[in-house]
Amino acid sequence: MAVRQRQHEQDPMIRRTNFDAVESNLTDEQAKIEASRCLNCKNPKCVDGCPVNINIPAFIKEIKEGNIEKAGEVIRESSLLPSVCGRVCPQERQCEGKCILGIKSEPIAIGALERYVGDATNIKIGEIKETGKKVAIVGSGCAGITAAADLRKAGHEVVVFEALHKLGGVLRYGIPPFRLPRTFLDKEIKNLKDMGVKFITNVVVGKSITIKQLEEDGFDAIVIGSGAGLPKMMGIAGENLNGVFSANEFLTRVNLMQANMEETPTPIRVGEKVAIIGGGNVAMDAARVAVRIGFKEVYIVYRRTETELPARLEEIRHAKEEGVIFKFLHAPKEIYNKDGYVAGMQFEIMELGEPDESGRRKPVSTGKTVDLDVDTVIVALGTGPNPTIQASMLRDNMKLETNPKGYIIIDAETGATSVDKVYAGGDVAPTGSSTAINAMGAGKRAAKAINEYLETI
Repeated sequence: MAVRQRQHEQDPMIRRTNFDAVESNLTDEQAKIEASRCLNCKNPKCVDGCPVNINIPAFIKEIKEGNIEKAGEVIRESSLLPSVCGRVCPQERQCEGKCILGIKSEPIAIGALERYVGDATNIKIGEIKETGKKVAIVGSGCAGITAAADLRKAGHEVVVFEALHKLGGVLRYGIPPFRLPRTFLDKEIKNLKDMGVKFITNVVVGKSITIKQLEEDGFDAIVIGSGAGLPKMMGIAGENLNGVFSANEFLTRVNLMQANMEETPTPIRVGEKVAIIGGGNVAMDAARVAVRIGFKEVYIVYRRTETELPARLEEIRHAKEEGVIFKFLHAPKEIYNKDGYVAGMQFEIMELGEPDESGRRKPVSTGKTVDLDVDTVIVALGTGPNPTIQASMLRDNMKLETNPKGYIIIDAETGATSVDKVYAGGDVAPTGSSTAINAMGAGKRAAKAINEYLETI
């Protein structure tokens, strides 16, 4: 059997100086070779591992036979975003992690094949029979645009409201272009526009307009896919100093506002040494962006060991290759202050104790501390839901149920909230790991439920 095919990567010392895509696509020949490795299982576990249940063996079979357009049609029966998901999904924990071939060999490079097909094909828009029903979508991230696609295909008028001036949600402001080139994100959004989905930008639902007003404007159903944009901070001394950023702010200013460019209206202060606190994909993104905009020393500081890092293995490898320094078993204790700016950090040295509720061994302080000479700190410890929409609904006496952390409580199968005709999905709801493909799955479930509901009215 052929070996797993590898995409060509920029040399680390070159790519750390630019924002160009780290990897190129598989060549046509490589794609066919990789597709030929698929066992075409009768009971494909890879499909079970995909949150939107793409028929993976079927699209791979079409690649093997040279039918790339047909492969694209198979994927888009389940996912409108193959160019995106092929690049940013954690395939090693999802589809590829379930691949039977991976037991004795390397799994099929499903993500690489998906992006290969997505980049090479376009959605085919058939005749859409209008229903006369209207659906509002709040947010143009993964959950929102997936729901929009399925609802529009069903013939409903779909209007997406986006708070920012550009579309794509976290795909645009959170994920750097060297991981997700904007050409492909823009292509996927254009497909939606070509289907007839309407987009309205610079509208903060909950402030510019409320959910209640959307109902009064004649929308028959509403999907809240506003994501989780409220950063979680450390709660230590010095956290409010100049030079401390949440990862959300840092990545948004660079990815969306181009704060690293000359003559930008939103510049970002680039220091010498930066500590990124956290070990997930967002921490890796922040570290790799920091390398590219000119920090001389970039540290990932994580309170557990490398074994427990939640980031994708590929992201960790790329960060190391690009010169990011990892500090394990370090927990932030204090940020030092000099004239209102970061002047270093103190960390507790940890060791691993018994497993916590997540199943990972809990870090326990050894009582020892160490200082790290940094002038910038980026906090990448996760996010929570922005309370704007929830607060406005409560003011309007809409009895929206939320949990103690502010997440909107939904029915896991349908996305229905406690408010009639209002659905939610993605990071705004407490439904587990926040990945692009999981948010897409939530968007599809909400769209399915809305389609069934709208057939009854």
